[in-house]
Amino acid sequence: MATSVGPKYGGVIFDFFGVLTFNMVEVISCFEDREKLRRGTFLRAWADPRGKELFRQLELGQITQTDWNVGFAALIGVAPDNLMGRYLHDAFPAYPVLKVARQARAAGIKTAVLSNSLGREPYDPYAGFDLHGTFDEVVLSAEHGLRKPDPAIFRLVLDKLSVPATQCLFVDDSEDNLAAAYELGLTPLLALDEAVAARRLRELLRLSDL
Repeated sequence: MATSVGPKYGGVIFDFFGVLTFNMVEVISCFEDREKLRRGTFLRAWADPRGKELFRQLELGQITQTDWNVGFAALIGVAPDNLMGRYLHDAFPAYPVLKVARQARAAGIKTAVLSNSLGREPYDPYAGFDLHGTFDEVVLSAEHGLRKPDPAIFRLVLDKLSVPATQCLFVDDSEDNLAAAYELGLTPLLALDEAVAARRLRELLRLSDL
């Protein structure tokens, strides 16, 4: 007798920057062009030990966004005023991925956002996304003093969703974060293109193409 096959995944966790927004390499390139910076300036500063430390402290909530603005502006040679807002000016919503997230939740699949946060004042990058209305759980690193790829923050969001790691997808644009998730038993999905990511998510979650 034939038996019905239920969904393979009971949950899906989405990174924010670069997954629910436009590709971050493109966002950074647009920022550099507006600021008349040589291409690669931002990423070189991000890879610099001083830049890495500024991001680490901001994501853990150890410094304010204004502190980051001042410190990172000095590394790349621009004015610090609202630097985060200027940097993320083109981080528009990735509507195809957000549509799949809503569809998944409507189908009974638990959904969450897990973001290494960049502060919410004076610039709030999450404004306008209605994350709490769209997802079952929203975990921002600075609110918990944990950041990806620390396994503890993955366990935290899994506990909030009440979904086992082996039944959960994790969508991110960072291979380091995806590797950490895989070690815990989550199924990783690299998302660099919103249309490709949305199509792959529908396939994995067995959702129709609305």
